[in-house]
Amino acid sequence: MAQTSKHLFRVERHEINYLRVTIESYDGMALVRTVDPEEATIELLVAPGCEAILHTLIESLKSDEGILLEKKG
Repeated sequence: MAQTSKHLFRVERHEINYLRVTIESYDGMALVRTVDPEEATIELLVAPGCEAILHTLIESLKSDEGILLEKKG
């Protein structure tokens, strides 16, 4: 059985809520969890089989909207 994958990102603090709402609007794809609000680190918990869709969304947010999503670890 496939497992949920976890990915850490550093973002801009003022973007955390926007990212949560945007990513979680894709029902069942991923959940956003704030790991460290001071350092603006979020964790994406990605459902099995949704990695490619999430990658496309992240690249779009970065290129089209100029949002910082810096992969950690």
